[in-house]
Amino acid sequence: MFVVKITFKKPLEVIEQYIEAHREFLNTGYQTNSFIASGPQNPRVGGIILSQLKNREALESILKNDPYQLNQLADYEFIEFNPVKYHKDFTCFV
Repeated sequence: MFVVKITFKKPLEVIEQYIEAHREFLNTGYQTNSFIASGPQNPRVGGIILSQLKNREALESILKNDPYQLNQLADYEFIEFNPVKYHKDFTCFV
C-alpha cells in the first residue's frame, strides 16, 4: 500500500487550469481499483493519494498519466507501508 504525496511546483492559478483533467485521471484510478482515497493537502500545497497497489512500478506507471505530472506541475513522493492494524471496513483494501 502507498501514500503518494503530491507537492505543487507551480502557483495555484496554474494548477487550477488542470484540476478537472486531474480529477478525471483520478476517476480512472478509482474505476481500475488503483486508488482508495485522494484529496488536497491543507494548506493547499499539493495533494494525497492512497493506493492499495503493492507494486511501486505499477503505481508510478499509472501516475505518469496524471495531468499534473504530464505538465510538470508537481513532484511525487511515494511512501510504502504495510497496514497491520485497520478498521474492519478497510479489510478489502489490504
